[in-house]
Amino acid sequence: MQEMTVHAPERRTWPAWRARALAGLAGIAQMLAFAPRDVWWLQLLAMAGLFALVERSASRRDAAWLGGCFGTASFVCGIWWLYISMHTYGGMPGIMAGAAVVLFSIYLALYPALATWVTRWVGPAGPWRALAFAGAWILAEWLRGTIFTGFPWLSPGYAHVDGPLAGFAPLVGVYGMGGLAALAAAGIAQAVLPAVASVRPGRRLAMVVGVLALLGAGAGLSRHAWTAPSGKPITVRLLQGNVAQDMKFERAGIDHAMTLYRDMIVAAPADFIMTPETAFPVLLQGIPPDIAASIREFADRTGSHVALGAVGATLTERGPTDLTNSLFGVTPRDRTLYRYDKHHLVPFGEFVPWGFRWFVDMMHIPLGDFLRGTATPAGFVVRDQRVAFDICYEDLFGEEIAQTLRNMPEPATVLANSTNLAWFGDTIALDQHLQIARMRSLETGRPMLRATNTGTTAIIDAQGRVQARLPAMTTGVLTGTVQPYAGLTPYIRFGNAPALLLALAALGLGLFMTRRAR
Repeated sequence: MQEMTVHAPERRTWPAWRARALAGLAGIAQMLAFAPRDVWWLQLLAMAGLFALVERSASRRDAAWLGGCFGTASFVCGIWWLYISMHTYGGMPGIMAGAAVVLFSIYLALYPALATWVTRWVGPAGPWRALAFAGAWILAEWLRGTIFTGFPWLSPGYAHVDGPLAGFAPLVGVYGMGGLAALAAAGIAQAVLPAVASVRPGRRLAMVVGVLALLGAGAGLSRHAWTAPSGKPITVRLLQGNVAQDMKFERAGIDHAMTLYRDMIVAAPADFIMTPETAFPVLLQGIPPDIAASIREFADRTGSHVALGAVGATLTERGPTDLTNSLFGVTPRDRTLYRYDKHHLVPFGEFVPWGFRWFVDMMHIPLGDFLRGTATPAGFVVRDQRVAFDICYEDLFGEEIAQTLRNMPEPATVLANSTNLAWFGDTIALDQHLQIARMRSLETGRPMLRATNTGTTAIIDAQGRVQARLPAMTTGVLTGTVQPYAGLTPYIRFGNAPALLLALAALGLGLFMTRRAR
């Protein structure tokens, strides 16, 4: 009798163009999970689709292409508003501005491509690849937030500020949350999607239970208080002048802004009053004496503490030098001004990277080359509390805020962000930035105050919830109270170290199992 040989069915792979198109659609779906829609579960489904495609990929090269298509589509749809700053307000030709957005998105997509390449290389097919996917994603996002000063906008963890994974923020920060989201997404893919054939049917139920346990653990951690109320609530007034960006640095616009913010400041007292970034778009010494005197008299008379956004400089015989993007704190009955200088600057907006002067010269953005400040060792004292400032883009870097709090002799009990997003018009950038600020509250267990020029001005409590906000593109004052919080969350104590250690452990275990399987 002739011997018969039974062969296992081969896993079918799709044509490369189809898989990459599906990866791009998954990237678009992930972008839709962020603010202003705030659909956290959609981010998990989008990443689950990407993982399923990686599982079916024929090689590491194909897997990298899938991650690149996923990232490019997500970033083009998520940061298109950069076009407005370069073209509408910067004067760059539309074709060049559009090309710059696409090229920048392709650069950012290199990091998801790295994550999927590493996943395909490290993790053997099956449950270990899910673990490798999570570890690779943490490292890739951390690199994206670090290399070339970093640009961690739309990091996957931000989509989960309203989801069950938010409970992990005080432990592992936004990058760790992104890795946990990747782990849950891979579990969903292996448990549910028929395209992932490498998981035995008996293990699918275990995957479902594991995902539910992960989400349940996050929901349980959300109820744990890592910090505690400190003292009595303080009253705040957050100013939103809605000064048009195209007139902000014109002479008429400068005079209008200074008069407007002076009148808004002295209209009513509060424990703490804050203006947006460069609300006074001149050197501090260039604020007219009558405006400066009226603010000083108001602070002394009412006991109000005022934070003014202006330009710092060193005055020399040849003129001002060492320009800084700064906040100046006016303390009642104290002639000494508190000063905070922005230290994490925006490439192309506040400093010119080497070799890109030609690119910046195509735009007409004033005050485009600032000096990098140093981190402030102590916060601005308001009553018996301390406020830690950051300016605009700086609140993307949670590890730096955590380090500042950790190194303070008396850690600040309130965070405050002063920003000007008028460069990006009335776009999703405003809601995305508010979502980022909410993550900083979750990580540190502290309230966040936001004073913005055009939006979104808001009061965020220590649990990351928006207590009150002003409508975007309106002129107004947000008045309320905020409860300061004291104590150190694990993220403040250790920063990104726990997340990175978990990522290395996951990748190391995946690599070990791969070699063992071979």
